[in-house]
Parts: sequence; structure tokens; C-alpha cells
Amino acid sequence: GSRFVCTSLPLDAAGTGCPLPPVPMQGGALPPEEELKATVLQLRETVLQQKETIGNQREAIRELTGKLSRCEGADGKSATGAWKNEVGKGKDTMGDLPRDPAQVIDQLSRTMQTLKDRLESLEHQLRANVSYAALPSDLREMLQRRLGDLERQLLSKVAELEDEKSLLHNETSAHRQKTETALNALLERVSELEKGNSAFKSPDEFKVSLPLRTNYLYGKIKKTLPELYAFTVCLWLRSSASPGIGTPFSYAVPGQANEIVLIEWGNNPIELLINDKVAQLPLFISDGKWHHICITWTTRDGMWEAFQDGEKLGTGENLAPWHPIKPGGVLILGQEQDTVGGRFDATQAFVGEMSQFNIWDRVLKAEDIMNIANCSINMPGNIIPWVDNNVDVFGGATKWPVETCEERLLDL
Repeated sequence: GSRFVCTSLPLDAAGTGCPLPPVPMQGGALPPEEELKATVLQLRETVLQQKETIGNQREAIRELTGKLSRCEGADGKSATGAWKNEVGKGKDTMGDLPRDPAQVIDQLSRTMQTLKDRLESLEHQLRANVSYAALPSDLREMLQRRLGDLERQLLSKVAELEDEKSLLHNETSAHRQKTETALNALLERVSELEKGNSAFKSPDEFKVSLPLRTNYLYGKIKKTLPELYAFTVCLWLRSSASPGIGTPFSYAVPGQANEIVLIEWGNNPIELLINDKVAQLPLFISDGKWHHICITWTTRDGMWEAFQDGEKLGTGENLAPWHPIKPGGVLILGQEQDTVGGRFDATQAFVGEMSQFNIWDRVLKAEDIMNIANCSINMPGNIIPWVDNNVDVFGGATKWPVETCEERLLDL
């Protein structure tokens, strides 16, 4: 019901449209500041005009696209005849413009790109006009002063940081020297105690004393354990610590800090840990008297037995069954290990004295355990024997000569 007249545009229309107003050059009777301001204002107005022109041409593109679409929607022959009749009545509105809407849009896109390039050229000219060289001399001096102030502040801050670094280094060196001095004095004291108590009547007639609940008093067995499928651990100990005597011994291996642990912590009963599995033992040894303790275990069904003063007080099974004791670990007297050989907790430390710590790679007979507790036989452990040169003490722990059986008679 309606017709549209399509006005053609010359191919070079994109290059001649939207001329840019000339930018006035600096000079004349105006001062440099005024010329710079006038140039900036003109450039801003030009940019605004270009933006408005671009917006108008976008509207024209949309309108022309709609018209071309409607023209293409009509029948080819009738549309051509209508165009010819329309052209006959007036001027030639199509000219050489391509009749493909895609080509028309492409032509207009190139026009828009030309306008964009000219706008970028204008912005580049604006930046060139506002250069450092065109700034007034007093403005350059002000910028130089500010740059100088910033440089001085930066140098001052660097000097402060250097002073702090030097002070921190001196404090660290002094603290390190103080710590090393204290450690050397402690080591000398331990060496003196070891030398003074090394002449025992027999290599096994000595005790380790751990009088304080700390995380640095402990003994260490020099030998380590092989892979074990059964064991018996026996020792003499005396403690009146409360609550709980702490950890008489612990054995840790890489990947398992609780491979073998004997511990009485807080108000809990004495516990035996193997591969972090727990069994509670019916032992009562915190009366301040010497007691002989033996614990047996075998990987077969995880069977265990607990002896106190030669008498079997408890037995059980399913304690880490079929788990062989791993070799190559660290055996500590008096502390519970959270990592191999370290990270002790003072609340879990053993307080008291111990002696005759022996380990066998088999389950001893009840008769042998009774004879050891009665001091009727001397049976050193075939894996870990209790001898002076196999036990080191640290942190103020001491070794003293003792005949355990004689001291036990004094407690009766």
C-alpha cells in the first residue's frame, strides 16, 4: 500500500562528507595559555559534532536498511517496473548503488570506519597540542618541583627501610648468640653429669631420672627396632605424678608417630597404642614405688598381655592384628612423639625414674617374666638391651647408678 524512494549516494561520498573544521594554529597576539584553552575548546566542539553526525548516520543506516528490505520483499518484476515508473516521474534515485542490501550495508560500514579514523586523528592532534613543550614555564617548574619532592620522599623511605633491615639483623644475631650460649652451657652440664655417672658397677645398673614435666627432658635409645611380628617390653619404673604418669616410652616411624606407645594421660587408664590402635591396661603404678611392668603383643589376632610385678593382670586381642611393627624408627624414653623424634607435649611427659628397659622379638613366657620381676634371673633384651652406652639423655635428664632390686626392697 506504500512506496519508498531510494536515494543513491555517490561512491566517493564517504571521503567528502563531514569535513573537519580547521584547528587554529598557535601564534598571534594571544598568550600561549589562551591559545591552548581555545584549541582545546574547539577540539571538544568538533568531537561533539562528530559524535552527533555519527549518531545521525546510524539512524539513516537503520532507516535505509528497512527500506531496502521492504523493496526486496516485493515481486522482482513488479518492483523493477515500479522503480522505473518512479524514476520516469522524477530523477534517477538508484544510480549506480548496488541493489544487494548486504553490499549497501558494507558500503555504509566503510563510511563509518572513515569517520572513526578521522575522529582518532582528531584525538591524536588534541594530545599533540597539549604536550609538555607547550606548557607554560611556571607550570613546568611546578611539575619539576613536585617530581623532586617525590624523589626525595622515595629516597627517605628507602633509607628508613635499610635502617630497619640493619636493626632487625642485629637483633636476630644477638638472639641467636644468646640462644647458642645457653645451649652450649646446657650441653656442657649434661656432659659433666654423664661423665660423673658413667662409672656404674655394671653396664645395666643405672636409672634415668626425669624429675620435671617438660617437653625437653627425655632419653633416647640409640638402637632402633627391626621389623617385628611379636615383642615383649619390660621395664622398672617409679612415679607419683598426678594426674597420670605420662609416657614411659614411645616408638615412632615415618608416617606413623604412634607405632608403639605406653601412656597414662590425665585421668585415663594406662593405654597401649600400636599403629594408633588403643588397648586399656589394668595397671596401677602411680604410688611412688618401684614396679616391674611387662607388655607382650603378637600380630597374630593382635593378642596382648599386661604384667605388673610378675603377675598377669590383663589380656586381650584385636589390637592392630596382622600389622607388623615397622623398622627404622626412633625410640624415646619419657616423651610422646607427634613426629619422628620430636614435637613433644609437656602434658604427656613421664615424671619419675625408670630402669632395665628391655625389648625382645618374641612373647616371653609368664614364668620368665615372673623370674625377671623377682630378680632371680638377669635376661637382657635380644633386640634392645639396657646398657649405658645405648641410652642418651637430653634437656637435663640424668643417669644415676642404681640396683633396682635393692631399691625395690626398700619400698616394701
